[in-house]
Amino acid sequence: MENYIGQLLAVDRFRDYCPNGLQVEGRDSVRKIATAVTASQAAVDAAIAAEADTLLVHHGYFWKSEAAPIRGTKKARIAALLAADVNLLAYHLPLDAHAELGNNARLGALLGLNATGRFGEQDLGWLGELAEPCTLADFADRTRTALDRAPLVIGDTARPVRRVAWCTGGAQGYFHQAVELGIDAFVTGEASEFVTHLARETGVAFIAAGHHATERYGVRALGEHLAGQFGLELIHLDIENPV
Repeated sequence: MENYIGQLLAVDRFRDYCPNGLQVEGRDSVRKIATAVTASQAAVDAAIAAEADTLLVHHGYFWKSEAAPIRGTKKARIAALLAADVNLLAYHLPLDAHAELGNNARLGALLGLNATGRFGEQDLGWLGELAEPCTLADFADRTRTALDRAPLVIGDTARPVRRVAWCTGGAQGYFHQAVELGIDAFVTGEASEFVTHLARETGVAFIAAGHHATERYGVRALGEHLAGQFGLELIHLDIENPV
């Protein structure tokens, strides 16, 4: 299954900040998968309680920016997986980028955006248009309804919105580049201090809809695809996260 996912998501094409694929090895036989955005202790415990053989996540372990020693919370999570013989599969940028199952593809579909192009490092950012323009206030309401989370909105709420750029998670750094593409609004998960000034000075709206909230849907779609492809049981774990 790992080889299949690697080919499906074109894992080798990406320069990433973590290993993509099998991060913790468990049992050989897989009949039930649990999906979650992040391999937190809560997700690990829930997967074990559900008697899943594999936990499939977007945010796994062994990030380049983290300390290498396996201690503290990292030790506790990995120890629980090993004790239960549960596999951990994690896919980061490849899952953001996939044209059908990826986080950006799924977010665009939820917001009613027709994709027209890509931008940014490794083509991770997406461009698209609404079928019919609406006000920023209406687009923010659409985002709130689709993600079940109130977004942070910076901009004139009466402004018309049609052309939108988006990138899930912590992609606020793409806002500068997105502005240059002639968009009306940019959607991502998180905000930094500078985005307020850039939005005000350019007139391009900025929407931070939640890192977790914008990245729920790729791993869920991948899990559903694998369940159908391999005849597996599937459970989705939505561990609440306000960020």
